[in-house]
Amino acid sequence: MSTSPRHQASVPDLPTLMGRSGAGRPLRLGDDDELVPVLRALLVRAGALLPGVVAQPPAQETRFDQPLDAAVRGFQQDRGLVTDGVVGPQTALALDGARWRLGDRTLLLTAGHWMRGDDVSALQERMVVLGLHAGPVDGIFGPATESSLRELQRGLGLPADGICGRPTFTALGALGRSVSGGDAWALRSRGSVAMAGVSLAGKTVVLDPGSDRTPGVGGVTEASVAYDVALRLADRLSAVGARVRLTHNPDQDVSTEDRVALAESESADLVINLITERHHNPVASGVATYYWGGGRVGQHSEVGQRLAQLMQREIVARTTLLDCHSHPCSYDPVRLTRMPAVILALGYLTNPEDAAHLGDADFRSQVAEAILFAVQRLYLAENDAETGTLKLSDVQAFARQR
Repeated sequence: MSTSPRHQASVPDLPTLMGRSGAGRPLRLGDDDELVPVLRALLVRAGALLPGVVAQPPAQETRFDQPLDAAVRGFQQDRGLVTDGVVGPQTALALDGARWRLGDRTLLLTAGHWMRGDDVSALQERMVVLGLHAGPVDGIFGPATESSLRELQRGLGLPADGICGRPTFTALGALGRSVSGGDAWALRSRGSVAMAGVSLAGKTVVLDPGSDRTPGVGGVTEASVAYDVALRLADRLSAVGARVRLTHNPDQDVSTEDRVALAESESADLVINLITERHHNPVASGVATYYWGGGRVGQHSEVGQRLAQLMQREIVARTTLLDCHSHPCSYDPVRLTRMPAVILALGYLTNPEDAAHLGDADFRSQVAEAILFAVQRLYLAENDAETGTLKLSDVQAFARQR
């Protein structure tokens, strides 16, 4: 198996090129852009576009046409991204990572800029199956992946140098897939919750409110709604002894990476991201929750899924918001964290009814209490509390059991 970076030379780095061209301007249907041929090549490499579709008349090589739009949407859907056909930073990074196959390049921990790609995901998946990698399959070669690789190399009788090159590829190929140790990350996550006890006292919860200040119907903004719900939830969590940290103030714009780093530095037990939705059709409405999930072994947060489902059920039971269900995704706020993380989409600011609800202080209090009860139910046994039945006094009683 070759370790030469043959595809790196033949297919340029789309995120970097987009950053140089138009300061990261997204690509979409109808655009005429010199980056479109690069996009086509990456979609072919990812298996989302047939090679024959790449051959275009010279006058149309740079045109973002309907077949390309369909291919982008299919790729986005497969990767758990927003299926809008727009190639923005998230889709560009996912496409760039999809060009790598395990063995295309040597994998190692690099300072300042960690290696990313499907080849890293494939290595992590193999180590999860072998019971060696107690972390998510996130496609990022960070310190946890290097540590797991060293353990794998010791088990294979190789020098434990943390560098995945030809010797490691050869040994992995000879090993096959017959040995299985289960998903160590999922087992560890479930065990942590089971051992944490029912009380919320002492647990650390990071709240990450969205900061979009674009007005919706009636002038309601995501920044005002999400931050207010976060404050109300923080008050309720603090009252039962939980330690709460907000990622930023309402007038701050903080990068996803910095918000994730804050959660890591706080050793958070849970991360709750609060956002609102928008849609060109004002009929779109409802509440939805998202958790880390994908198609590979290890690309799934069981605790995150459980919390997302509990939050969805409690909010639907205690409010009039339409149930848009819980969904797996690969959005960075839940993908990059090591602890269970959930994205709660509180409703559509482009829908008059949703916007009116979210603009009401009493309604936001209902939502905050529903989230509190969902967090409490996460730490209870499966049948200890039915949806919509917990009261604040119940949570306070559990807090005294610490």
